[in-house]
Amino acid sequence: MADCDCETRLRRLEEASQPVQLPSGKTLRVVGDETIRGLVDPDQIGPAGKRDVELAALGAGLCPRRYLRNVGTLGLDGQARLLSARVGVAGLGGLGGFVAEILARAGVGELVLVDPDQAGEDNLNRQLLVTEENLGWDKIEAARDRLERVNSAVSLTVHRLAGDAAIFTQLFGGAKVIVDALDSLPARFDLWEAARNLGVPMVHGAIGGLSGQVTTIFPGGPGLEAIYGPRDAVRQRGVEELVGNPSATPAMIAALQAQEVIKIVAGIGEPLRGKLLILDTMTPYASIIEL
Repeated sequence: MADCDCETRLRRLEEASQPVQLPSGKTLRVVGDETIRGLVDPDQIGPAGKRDVELAALGAGLCPRRYLRNVGTLGLDGQARLLSARVGVAGLGGLGGFVAEILARAGVGELVLVDPDQAGEDNLNRQLLVTEENLGWDKIEAARDRLERVNSAVSLTVHRLAGDAAIFTQLFGGAKVIVDALDSLPARFDLWEAARNLGVPMVHGAIGGLSGQVTTIFPGGPGLEAIYGPRDAVRQRGVEELVGNPSATPAMIAALQAQEVIKIVAGIGEPLRGKLLILDTMTPYASIIEL
């Protein structure tokens, strides 16, 4: 847009905004989705146009109403960093489906989603993206269908494939963080290699039965070998082969993975750097292990 158009857009955002008093006593001006949609540049087709308006609002000290419950923790700057970020998610099953939806609702601007599989009946117990209506769909298309309806300002790039280190490195170029939501140990090591190639953190999550674990592997820090041992000695799959994946477990671990991504991108809190969080809800039991 030309400078005058930008000025007009900001003025209209300000005029349409409404004051909301926060529990802290401060007042924040918010702007609704209808106004934002109405100010999208007609030359910008797709999510990027709406995202630009949301970023303009945040830059002017206005909060898109959909993110109002985020900013008490993230602040307007943190929300803007989410909208400006690209995040890669490998695997769209029990973990990845929840992770992708949480990140879309949080307002991560670009999601690159990779999965080779189709939705099956045995996914219905735990996978957010799988419904009785989309059985047989590619999971990447199930993700696109749902997430476009969750947040139309999020750009989605989807790939139906099982990647190796070289492919993951190519597909996730430009990502701020990569999420490991895979179910194969060799594939996890490939993804970790890609994260090292790109010099970005990888948020690892794994589940089995009523237990799960989460860590964030930063460049130069302890990696998957600190958890699973040497790469050439790992099995194809972990304990989930024996104990399965009941409904609540992936939601629990995926929420923690998404929170790690949000903390890193928004620049808040302390990630699980060099630490493995283990949760066993059978006991219940929780522990953080130094890697």
